[in-house]
Amino acid sequence: MKPKKQPKIPQEDLFRMRLENMLDINHELIKLSKHIDWESPDKEWGALFVSTKGAPAIRTRLIAGLHYLKHLHDLSDEQVVKGWTENPYWQYFCGEEYFQHKMPIHPTTMTKWRNRPGKSGSEKLLIETIKAGLKSKTIKPGSLKKVTVDTTVQEKNIAFPTDSKLLNKARENLVKLSKEH
Repeated sequence: MKPKKQPKIPQEDLFRMRLENMLDINHELIKLSKHIDWESPDKEWGALFVSTKGAPAIRTRLIAGLHYLKHLHDLSDEQVVKGWTENPYWQYFCGEEYFQHKMPIHPTTMTKWRNRPGKSGSEKLLIETIKAGLKSKTIKPGSLKKVTVDTTVQEKNIAFPTDSKLLNKARENLVKLSKEH
């Protein structure tokens, strides 16, 4: 089924305070959430869900927000879902009205969901991020003309000498010398 939409005007809860009343509105995630067009992923990925079968899909803003946070903080699926339950700013960013104490989804759901939109869906998320950066004036248009790739974090095929490697090399040289004599 297609994802459920949150009601536009939620009913107030007498015993819980709304997240927007608890949090600092100048926090970067709150500002970023206001610049992202959350309707765009709904329109893009709506066709991926069959409207007549199964349980309702997870809200697109929640799953897209979790993927933003995952890549922003370089976390695993498990870490981002667990972090979501502990961080009210993350919950607000993902569209929650009230603080939630339970995990919103099982971490494997992120992997299953990520396979649906594929590479083009990830590119759409990147485009929305860039648009939000331009709207908030965090990114200047001129900085998008040239891409700089930092490869210092990529693994290099460098073998550093260790005691066992040095010992083995010495053993091989002794065997070679003994065969010569």
